Formats: sequence, structure tokens, C-alpha cells
Amino acid sequence: MFDSAVVFLDLETTGASADRDRITEVGLIEVVDGEYVDEWSTLVNPGRAIPAGITALTGISNDMVAAAPGFADIAQELQRRLDARLLIAHNARFDYNFLRAEFRRIGILFSSSVLCTVRLSRCLFPEHRHHNLDSIMERFAISCAARHRALPDAQVIWSFAREIRARVAPEQITAAIEAVLQLPVQTRGEIAQIALRVPNEPGVYVFYDSDGSALYVGKSANLRSRILADLEGEGARHQHLQHLHSATLEWTETAGELGAALRELSLLRSLQPRYNRRRNLGEAWTLNWSPEHGVSLLELTHAVGAEREPRYGIFRSRNDALAALRGVVRAQSLCGILAGLESGPGPCSFHAAGSCAGACIGKENPLLHTARLMSALARLRLGPWPFRGAIAVREADPYRAMSEVHVLDRWRYIGSARTDPELVELMQLRALPDFDIDHYRLISRYLAQPEAARNIVHLHRDDAALPIEW
Repeated sequence: MFDSAVVFLDLETTGASADRDRITEVGLIEVVDGEYVDEWSTLVNPGRAIPAGITALTGISNDMVAAAPGFADIAQELQRRLDARLLIAHNARFDYNFLRAEFRRIGILFSSSVLCTVRLSRCLFPEHRHHNLDSIMERFAISCAARHRALPDAQVIWSFAREIRARVAPEQITAAIEAVLQLPVQTRGEIAQIALRVPNEPGVYVFYDSDGSALYVGKSANLRSRILADLEGEGARHQHLQHLHSATLEWTETAGELGAALRELSLLRSLQPRYNRRRNLGEAWTLNWSPEHGVSLLELTHAVGAEREPRYGIFRSRNDALAALRGVVRAQSLCGILAGLESGPGPCSFHAAGSCAGACIGKENPLLHTARLMSALARLRLGPWPFRGAIAVREADPYRAMSEVHVLDRWRYIGSARTDPELVELMQLRALPDFDIDHYRLISRYLAQPEAARNIVHLHRDDAALPIEW
């Protein structure tokens, strides 16, 4: 661990998603051959409001970062301090993903070898159940000037590394590091040769062009097989990928296919890759009914899952919702005016075409028409969110000793976690992401499976104890 140049790093952020959230503070300690060289920290203006829950956790407020530099302003100095050094962090996947995302936004493809001290602690001290930073501080009597601030937490990680060096045999440390060290996920060169390094495990992957723009996002139960198939297939996307010589292939292993599918949908929305099928991102519609207004269209953004009024159907566009309503009206001999498709005194166009029973001209009792309309819509009715609050869905692969939980709330995918601190970060997010029709469909299909109930853990965001067995 100390025979080269390393950097102990910690970040504070506006939330748990590297796609949606931003860095608010960076703290790092540079060490060469086990000797302290320098330390550096700075607040970072995230360009967006810091949620109150995050401020309560970290103490970093919107006023504190108002005059701070943006990430682009510190990028050159940060990259200089990280260049050619092993990056060591607690829950390193979290910090590394945020660094890569921030650098990528300003056109820099950052890459580093990464050592996660959570994984290292598990490997060296398997007799202990918890390996979050607070547990390690208590176990080794390590003090911290200000928890959940970047530089003090980085100092705790360095102190933990020195405790390891003092207590564990060198050969055991070396073996543990080799077991958990993560090589750079971004690799330049022949893309087909890079693909041979990809594991035969579930996960998601992204092809990036040489300029850092996303080309294609995919998922698979077998990453290597799927990626090689992409490189050998036919069509415009495949031909472009086959001829890439200076590009990036990134992948993330997951515990199973559910995690891969949830992450893929998030990446499709945030990256909008060039060769994936285009969708109406963020757009979803449903049908609403009330005694005063009859059937109306409602665009779904925030208010899904906790409503008392029923919703009928879920559609990618306003036109799709109208087409579905027209189909119901036509099939059940309903009135286009009373169903909300048309206005005017009547008769409706459906009566003129011979498919309306005549409620619009007095041939059918309006109450009977309403009853028939409600019966026809009933088969489209959306079920409410079936839980009192957020849930964690546990997914595990015992053969790889990998487990993670996917946090869901009101049909939204909040994020995935593999450790207690990562789960805490997700549980502290107060604002739900916008409704996404693809996540809704994926989550509803999963919850409909009989075996889903065995994997669900109910979460209470204000509880101090985490109910997860990793």
C-alpha cells in the first residue's frame, strides 16, 4: 500500500447519484512510500441547491459554497494531484464515480486505479460485521475533527491505513490489496481487446467515443458475451463500434439482472447515447376521471404513487393516451363527448360512425353511460404504490459473494447500495426523482413476481438502525 505514490481521498456531494448530483467538497492527502507529502481541500460550488438533509449531515450549506469555485475551476489542480497515483477511498466506487462524472462533464476522461478500504477491511477483518467509517474509527480508536467533511474523513482513511500496516503482516496486506484492487475501468486501445477483460457476470456497460460522448448503453446477464456480440453484429451501431480504435468501454458488475436493468434505464436517461433507441425521456401520460370533468389527460412527473384519485393506463405520449381512450370508446360503444374526446352539443363523431350508443343525443341514460365508461377503464387502472414508504430490494449472488440493495419509492428508482454508508446516503435523499415510465414498468413487473416479497425490506428514513443484512 505504501510502496508507491497514493492519494487518500474523500468527497462530499449533494446526494448519492453521480448522474444527478454534484460534488460540494474535495479533500485529499498525498503519501509517497508511506510518508506524508501534502494535503489539499476545497469547497466546490455544485451549481445547484444542496438538500437540507445533506446540509444536516455534512454541515455544508448553500451559503458556504456560494463563493466557492466550480468543479471546472479546480479540475486542473485536482487532476495534477491525482495523476499516476493509486486512489484510496472508503466506499471508493462512490467517490470514483463522482470524479469520473464531473471530469467527463468538462470533457476530461479521468481514469485511475482504485483501492476501496471498505472492501479491504472486509478482506482483512472478516470477523467484524460492520466496516463503515464510524465502525472503523471506534474499532481502532481513531478520532475525527469533523465527520462527513472531506479532509477530516480522508485523514481517518489514512489513519486506518497506518493501523493496518502496524497490525497486519505485509504479505497478508499485499494479498488483500491484490484481491480488491480495481484497475482503471476506462482503457484506450483496441476495443475488442478491451472487451476480453470484461467479466462473464451481470452488469451494465457504456461505449464512449474518443471525445467522451456516449455511443451506446447496454445491460446483460453476461457482460463479456453481450459486448463481444455488439462488436460482431450488423447494422450502423455495430459497424461504428467495430471500427473504434481510440475509445472507452466502461462496465459495472451488478449482483443480478434487476440491478443491471435499473442502472441501464438511469444511464439511458442521463447520457442519451447516440445509438440507443430514442425515447420520450421524462414524458409519461395517464387518464384521469372525475364526476365534474369526466375523462381528462394528466402528464405524470412528480405525483405518482401516493394519489387517492385513480389513474388509468400509462402512456409514453399524449397522442398514445388519446389513441388508447379512442380505442376504449369505440370498442364499448361509448360517447366521444361524454368520454372527454370531443366537445359540443352532439351528436359525437362516434355516433355518426355508428359506434356510439347515443348518450350524446339522449338515447342512453348518462348515469348508465358513466357506469359503462368506468367499467371499461377499470382494466387500465394503475395500482397505488403498495408500501407505506421506501423499500430496499435485496439482490445477491452467493457464488461471487456480492450483494446489493435497490432503493425504490413510489415507483421511482432512487439508487443502489452495497454498503451501509451508501444506503444511508440514499435514505437521506428527500426529493424523489421525476417519474420515469420505464422504471415504473420494470418495478411493477418485478413486484408482481411471487418471489419478490422475500427480497423486500421496508425502510424508514428517520431510523438510525439499518435493517439490511449484507
